[in-house]
Amino acid sequence: MIIDLQRFVETERKYWEELETILRSLENNPDRKFDLAQLKRFHYLYERASADLGKITTFASERDIRSYLESLVARAYGEIHETREKQHHFHLRKWLLQTFPQTFRNHINGFWLALGITIAGFLFGGVAISVDQEAKAILMPFPHLQESPRERVKKEEEMKEDPLAGQKASFSSYLMTHNTKVGIMMLALGMTWGIGTILLLFYNGVILGAVAVDYILADETKFLLGWLLPHGVIEIPAILIAGQAGLLLATALIGRGNRAPLRARLREISTDLFTLIAGVGLLLVWAGTIESFLSQYHEPVIPYVAKIAFGLVELLVLSLFLFRSGRNEATVKSDEL
Repeated sequence: MIIDLQRFVETERKYWEELETILRSLENNPDRKFDLAQLKRFHYLYERASADLGKITTFASERDIRSYLESLVARAYGEIHETREKQHHFHLRKWLLQTFPQTFRNHINGFWLALGITIAGFLFGGVAISVDQEAKAILMPFPHLQESPRERVKKEEEMKEDPLAGQKASFSSYLMTHNTKVGIMMLALGMTWGIGTILLLFYNGVILGAVAVDYILADETKFLLGWLLPHGVIEIPAILIAGQAGLLLATALIGRGNRAPLRARLREISTDLFTLIAGVGLLLVWAGTIESFLSQYHEPVIPYVAKIAFGLVELLVLSLFLFRSGRNEATVKSDEL
């Protein structure tokens, strides 16, 4: 019940104006999203304005105030109970520079776990090949890795003809397709509660460790770095991100600490899974191109130092992109109403 109408209006007006400011912001930018605290505040202001409207209706003479409150409450009700699907426009640049790296960082623990599993496989493969050279036939399924590292390096450096003459495009396409299949498989194996993803990450680490130690023991470290770094600094993180996505899927399936239904858990991560695996695809396209047009050419065609330097620059740029890109935008959004 209102005893002093003028005092009532003066007290409540600041809340009406705050609600109107929020409504104007929503109407000007329908895609704007609020955090939980802002949503609670919006709902509180709506309920307060509704209550005020109920009180003011007893004053038949205050038609202007009542009309204003009716309009304000109706607008707020429409925003709260909006059921129409809002338009979402896809912006490639925004997705690449903000959404992808932000999604990567939001699930960074999965990436570190994938990295740890791969490192464990790397150590296993390295120890195995250093203890038993005959294990090479089992650990390295590719024919060009079966021969002695020194023999291969000598053959590569003495080669006078372009080994990929007229085949660079097809070879790079093959690499992109094959590696993307591995990435998708890494994600899909998350359906095995992560067991398949873990095994594939470990196996990839075993192969990488066996190859690395084999060439290091043969004193061909420079060749190894010049061969692997240009494409490997992109390809390996891409596979790790695919493993990150697989582990994220496994976490949603297991649902530990999350009482939401399975369908809700899967719906919650579906966009992030797509973002991660799409980013993996783009990284692997770049890695396949570099492997075909640069990694396969050694001294004296391309100095090892130049290839190693190029790989290190790639690694630095990729690290800055994944861990820094989109941070400013995220901070701005958190400060918005």
